[in-house]
Amino acid sequence: MQYILVADDNKDITDILSVYIKREGYEPLIAADGEVAEKLFDTYEPVAVLLDVMMPYRDGYEVCKSIRKRSKVPIILITARGEDYEKIMGLDIGADDYIVKPFSPGEVMARLRAILRRLNTDTQNEDKDITSIGNITINLKEYSCVIGKENVSLTKKEIETMWLFVSNPDKVFTRDTLLDRLWGFDYYGDTRTVDSHIKRLRAKIDKYEHKGWNLKTVWGVGYKLESV
Repeated sequence: MQYILVADDNKDITDILSVYIKREGYEPLIAADGEVAEKLFDTYEPVAVLLDVMMPYRDGYEVCKSIRKRSKVPIILITARGEDYEKIMGLDIGADDYIVKPFSPGEVMARLRAILRRLNTDTQNEDKDITSIGNITINLKEYSCVIGKENVSLTKKEIETMWLFVSNPDKVFTRDTLLDRLWGFDYYGDTRTVDSHIKRLRAKIDKYEHKGWNLKTVWGVGYKLESV
């Protein structure tokens, strides 16, 4: 039996999501607070997590960060707060997607299916998990980034971004393409999400010498990893 963890202190929401989860062939695990959510996660090892941000004891951001330290399981944050900076923060701490209340249960499941499909595709292509150019190596299986001999601490989304760039040197990615490839075709964000994300990523990688590559802005278009 494969489980999906739903953590939300609103019983109406957990009840309806449970119905939809069962229709997809999974067994729901229900938690009304962050502490119970982590206990259920460690006990049952669910294949995905639907995580409300505002919960008692430990909020969704704390739980997300804690789970991400030990697992790459898909995490979708669900919250009533829809400000861009909160969405970006959720994605940067390791969430795979972010849905704002009120929402359609069908939409939640569609996003979950899309994430699980991408995960299955990655699993089937493990030989492509390691890519490098110059002195940078990205390991998507271990979610690691090494520049020279230094391990660079990046978030899950930042690792995926660099893997995409390093795997496609000199290819220009538009902001819309990056939203699609990294956040999913049904992510309701805008190009400011990409620009903010790249700005934080650059602040981390620019501390190291770039030998044979450079992350460049293509003005009016998007970004590319230039081989030099």
